[in-house]
Amino acid sequence: MKRIVLLMVAVSALVFTSCNDNDGDVSQPVQAVTITNFHAPQNADYTVNPPVISGDFVKFSFKEGKKVTGDNWDIAFRGTRILVNGGSVIGLTDEPARTGKASLALVSSAFADVKTAPTDTEFKQDASKTYALPHGTGNGWYTYAGGVITRIAGKVIVVKTVDGNYAKMSIKSYYKDEDSTNNANARYYTFDYVYNPNVGDKSFQ
Repeated sequence: MKRIVLLMVAVSALVFTSCNDNDGDVSQPVQAVTITNFHAPQNADYTVNPPVISGDFVKFSFKEGKKVTGDNWDIAFRGTRILVNGGSVIGLTDEPARTGKASLALVSSAFADVKTAPTDTEFKQDASKTYALPHGTGNGWYTYAGGVITRIAGKVIVVKTVDGNYAKMSIKSYYKDEDSTNNANARYYTFDYVYNPNVGDKSFQ
């Protein structure tokens, strides 16, 4: 009888251990999210040359899916400028310190066709006088003509987050409710992103 009881205890322990091991290996599904009218205001002083652009960058976390105020941000927006929480400061007024090791890559492709994150060598961080995501018309994600900011189709921003996760992002519009006919609507981002909550997993499927 004692042998049977001991055998049952041993089997139960094995099953419990196996379940725990399996639970740790379960992958979480990727998350597809749309962010609408994410406000990224800025101030501009045109009385000096060159103009001085100022104001706080608005921080965003892919994990949280929203604006954040702490050090857990992945990217940050101010006007058309987008920063990543990795590397060092560029040298901008009111620029946040880089407290993480996030990085990003700009991929030329249809959003749906980016099924995995690129190789690590393609990821960049901000540095002195250098944006990880190139800034200026035709250099990164947008063009400027006739007073209107227009996204460049087929540009996908892939981010390695501060937590070591991967997200891909496609900017849809720079204007509130995607209405560029009124300049007062500027600096309201609408963008799609896909986030993989499994650390180190580069898949977006």
